[in-house]
Amino acid sequence: QVQLVESGGGSVQTGGSLTLSCTASGVIFSIYPMGWYRQPPGKQRELVATVAEGGSASYADSVKGRFTISRDNSKNTIYLQMNTLKPEDTAVYYCYQYKAPYTYWGQGTQVTVSS
Repeated sequence: QVQLVESGGGSVQTGGSLTLSCTASGVIFSIYPMGWYRQPPGKQRELVATVAEGGSASYADSVKGRFTISRDNSKNTIYLQMNTLKPEDTAVYYCYQYKAPYTYWGQGTQVTVSS
């Protein structure tokens, strides 16, 4: 059984920083792509960042230069370092792992950025 367990998120003020983590079990972690989606209140889900098994990363335009995705294969964990946070970053963040032909999801963690 594949499980993804996320950190608890949190609340920060505009300009602050926050790091999310997600640990996977039940898979060979190092060979599968992983990443983060988010869903702001009242808006559609959007892809935030992905990291391939070799460590290459990609980002949504809205977070480039502010967010960094990384993976620690020894801990079966991915991270999302979020800097210079803005109110529009407020959302529920979900980690995922793609193990073809399925996608597995974490439970979601709330990030709130206040002005």
